[in-house]
Amino acid sequence: MSSTRLLVLGIVRIFSPVHGYDVRRELKSWNVEEWANVAPGSVYGALKTLERDGLVEVVGTDQQGGRPERTLYQVTPEGDKQFGIMLRQSWWTVNQAIEPLLPALCFMPFMSREELEAALRARVAQLDALREGNRFSAAHVGGDPAKGGIPDHVAEIYHFIEARMAGEAAWAQALAERLSAGDYELVDSTEDAGD
Repeated sequence: MSSTRLLVLGIVRIFSPVHGYDVRRELKSWNVEEWANVAPGSVYGALKTLERDGLVEVVGTDQQGGRPERTLYQVTPEGDKQFGIMLRQSWWTVNQAIEPLLPALCFMPFMSREELEAALRARVAQLDALREGNRFSAAHVGGDPAKGGIPDHVAEIYHFIEARMAGEAAWAQALAERLSAGDYELVDSTEDAGD
C-alpha cells in the first residue's frame, strides 16, 4: 500500500468535493514531504490513478477568474471501502522502515574507532537538530482546518517522529560510548593493542 494513495484518498474523503490543488495544499500544510515521502507533484498522479481504479470520481469542474479550469473529485463508495481497509492495515501492521544505516552496520569493523565515534556524534547532533525542527512543527498544529489550520490529531505524527528520533539518538550515543570503552574489533584494533 502506498502512503500517497492513503493520504490523497483520505484528504478527498474529508474535503469532498475537492480540487487536486486543495488536496496538495492540505498535505503540504501537514509537511508530508518530510515524513511520508510524498512529493507535491505526486498528488495529481495519485488522483488520476485513484480515478482509474474507481476510488474517486470527477464530479465537475470550475474556473475562478483567469485561473485554469480545475477538476473536482469525490470519493466513490468503493473508495470509501478501500480507505477503511488501507487505514486499518496501516494501524494493525508493523512494517520496518528501510534504514540505509543497517547495511553499513554490517561493515562497521572496516572503519576506525575514531571515525565511527565521530560519525555517531555527528548523527546525534543531526538528530537533535531534526528533533528541534520537529518540535517547532508540532507547536504549529491546531486551529480550524476550514480556515487553514492543521487538525489537532496531526500532532501525533510529530510525537511519533520524536519518539523514533529520540530512540535512535539514545542508541547512537550508547554505541559511541561502547566504542570508546573498546567494544568491538575494528580495523584499528590491532594498532590499539600494540600501543
